Amino acid sequence: MSDFYEILGIDRNATKDEIKAAFRKKARQYHPDVNKAPDAEEKFKELGKAYETLMDDNKRATYDRYGEDGLRDAGFSTSGPFDGGFGDLNDIFESFFGGFGFTERATNPNSPQNGADLRLNLQIEFEEAVFGVKKEVKISHLETCDECNGTGAQKGTTPETCSTCGGTGRVQQVTQTPLGSFRQITTCPKCNGTGKINAHPCQKCHGDGRLEVERTLHINIPAGVDNGSRIGLAQEGNCGKNGGRTGDLIVVIYVKEHKKFKREGVDIYSTVDITFPQAALGDTIEVDTLDGKKELVIPSGIEQDKILQIKGAGVPYLGNSNKRGNHNFVVKIKTPQNLSVEEKQLYKKLYEFNCNKKTSSKFIDKMKNVLHN
Repeated sequence: MSDFYEILGIDRNATKDEIKAAFRKKARQYHPDVNKAPDAEEKFKELGKAYETLMDDNKRATYDRYGEDGLRDAGFSTSGPFDGGFGDLNDIFESFFGGFGFTERATNPNSPQNGADLRLNLQIEFEEAVFGVKKEVKISHLETCDECNGTGAQKGTTPETCSTCGGTGRVQQVTQTPLGSFRQITTCPKCNGTGKINAHPCQKCHGDGRLEVERTLHINIPAGVDNGSRIGLAQEGNCGKNGGRTGDLIVVIYVKEHKKFKREGVDIYSTVDITFPQAALGDTIEVDTLDGKKELVIPSGIEQDKILQIKGAGVPYLGNSNKRGNHNFVVKIKTPQNLSVEEKQLYKKLYEFNCNKKTSSKFIDKMKNVLHN
């Protein structure tokens, strides 16, 4: 899918005036009545979609965050260039031709039509995203009807050319305006835009030429994927018409949260609780990691919220599973609760000893809190 900002040739922070100016310039360049190149009409339609989206604040915000798939998921339309881009007919003429007439060309309904891309949202476990997994999923997509080979007609019959539109699939109505003639192109009401009349439709696909089929796919999810990662499966979308290319299946990954671990890029974060004595004297403790239990060295004199690290125990780099991030442990010094009489006496002696050594006020405050509990 093309990027709307690239289509218009503008920066992602462009203002509405800059968007409109860019659209006017490109529209003159690619309008089918001016540019006779085979791909001019398609480019002109893309310009319209980009313009319509970026000129609407809500659509633009959704597009910036989720892309064109996100627009469809949110129910926004990106159907064409004139769904709201200009104030009136005069603005259209003035933008393209300085006031001359405007003509829209009809596309050939019998030309190859590419099949639509499909999207599959797939939720996986935290560990599956880290180490990779193979998932079995079921999808429904359109495939060419094996009964009629995509023609939509019964075997031995051939669809006839529509007499109303002459096989173009479009009819036009010409309206005279002070600015010139305006030709409005609409779908042929007799053939519904197909350009053909199918008097004997295929019984299996009911004349469409395509069937909805459920398939089971096995998707290899690589190690290191994260929320929003996309995996493309070529030609697993809907099949095209008239020899058009089959669309792709876009798998969007959503990762469940972990009870203990938080992920930031390729690094893992979790907390570890230690006691006052462990903080003062140091220790070696056992901690949970993605690879199971591992030893973590607590240096003596460590402070609250200090971060300790086990290198190479994080998430594999996407595309290079031999390289991994780190596991970071945020140290939390746990204040003892419900001290026995003997424990209070020991802490009191330690408090008095450290007071004589002019211990920092922060430590004294902590000890007071302990002794007063």
